[in-house]
Amino acid sequence: MGVVTGGSRAPGAPPSHDSKRQKRVSRVLSDAESLRLDGKLEDAAKLLSRMAESEENAALYSALGRIHYETKDYASAADAYARVAQLEPWRLTAHFNLGLCRGKLGEWGRAADSFRHAVGAGPAGGDALLALGTCLMRAGEPREALDALNRYLEFFPEDEHALFCKAVVLQQSGRQAEAAQIYRRVLGRNPKCEEALSNLMAMFLEAKDYATARRFATVLAELKPESTAAPETLAAISFAEGEYVSAARYCQNLTEMAPDRFENWFNLGVAHHKTGSFEAAAQAYTRALTLKRDSAQAYLNLGLVRHALDDVTGARAAYEKALKVDPQQPGVRWNLALVLERLGENDKAAELYAETREDSEDWCDASFRLGYLRLKRGDFAASAGAFEACLRKRPHWPEAYLNAGIAYAQAGQPVQARRCFQGVLAQQRDSTHALRGLASLALERQDYSEALDLHKRLIELGEYSAELYYNAGLICQKRGRAEDAVPFYRQALSEDPQFADALLNLGHALLAMGQEDEARSCWRRAIREKPELAQNYFDPPDGGMTGEFSPVGAGLPRQRFRPWVSSPPA
Repeated sequence: MGVVTGGSRAPGAPPSHDSKRQKRVSRVLSDAESLRLDGKLEDAAKLLSRMAESEENAALYSALGRIHYETKDYASAADAYARVAQLEPWRLTAHFNLGLCRGKLGEWGRAADSFRHAVGAGPAGGDALLALGTCLMRAGEPREALDALNRYLEFFPEDEHALFCKAVVLQQSGRQAEAAQIYRRVLGRNPKCEEALSNLMAMFLEAKDYATARRFATVLAELKPESTAAPETLAAISFAEGEYVSAARYCQNLTEMAPDRFENWFNLGVAHHKTGSFEAAAQAYTRALTLKRDSAQAYLNLGLVRHALDDVTGARAAYEKALKVDPQQPGVRWNLALVLERLGENDKAAELYAETREDSEDWCDASFRLGYLRLKRGDFAASAGAFEACLRKRPHWPEAYLNAGIAYAQAGQPVQARRCFQGVLAQQRDSTHALRGLASLALERQDYSEALDLHKRLIELGEYSAELYYNAGLICQKRGRAEDAVPFYRQALSEDPQFADALLNLGHALLAMGQEDEARSCWRRAIREKPELAQNYFDPPDGGMTGEFSPVGAGLPRQRFRPWVSSPPA
């Protein structure tokens, strides 16, 4: 739609008056038009501007506006037509042309104001009504836009552009079924209308009606193979349905059609990432970052695939860049800290875990890892504090209870350790790690009755270690029940035939039962395995027993790493 020339006036406009001044204006207008026709638009504009400086005349500004419009200087054209509208507010074409210029500048609200002034009665005001509806649609005013378009369609019911705009307004208003009906009506008249097909694809994609969206995308792809809208929709459908191989194929096509678009390479990286093609994903993310160097998400995803390829150095570099671009990017600190742990830089990893914000979704996991690292370096009190912080936010976390118990036990706080090990059993009654921890605490306080019960329970649960059997035997022997100790010692030796302390104490238990020959045989074997036992052989302490309890405390279980999940497509 171009600017309108001529003298369209509202009814009641005053007639023009001829004069010498008007003759000068007419001569300048004639000369300017000759220059325009000769293609000398700049000279024509200068001539009109000089005359306008001394003569406020609507015709001069109208001609000047037309030349600026033709040279695509829409801001200057708008200024010229605004002067026309001020000088002759009844002139409908001035308001119309001013609306066109403001529309070209993307000033949809101001353009709509101009077109409201330009609307006349009946079909004569049709172009202004259509333009008004279009601008209101773009300005996000669907109710007024629909009113203007309906008024226009009363006069021109088959106008394709008006029908399309009405469908868009209905779509904006959430009236999807009505919009779809009109889009189909547009396609009935123009089967190659790319905009209608694109909007139908988007509408059904949003509604998760993937079959219908795919059908329209296939039609568009056949009609316009060069269009990116169809493969973009097909890629989005493939992502939504978890068909990542197909998504990769469509994204690859998009990178060939539009190689300078960041989103195409990023989404190709995500598709390869999802299929486990980590090297291909890394190449795509790297290409995406050449187009957008400030994408923290692309750096994070590149780090994830490098991490998956066991390229911890490359992963670290990518994570550090992501953290530099956006320190608040979710997941960066967590994954960078994991890499630093792999590289043995535990202090730096602990700093990152400690810096994690408490409102972050990674905070509990980071606090858990912080507690673990502190436990490894022997900072037991601080370790217990980190695990307790986890439990305040996630009270049903058996691993946090378990490791808090270990930290408290190592810090010499058996009461707190016992509470934490019991916290594990409240959720996992057969946790062998917690039972081992409680057994160790019972031995420390010489509560042999509880210790024996716990050792038996561990054995019932299938913990057939030499240390457990040995400790059970030693407990029985300390309680004066040599006959009960013997089977446990024998079980310990079946697990570890060279267990010297078990051989030695088995000998003492057998001697107490009057089986001196077998006892001496056990002692001889014990001394062969551990010669230093010979110095105490003839003077066994504690009523004929020797040896200490073998450690059965809860070791650190393998910690659960939060899985790395790539981002959804852009």
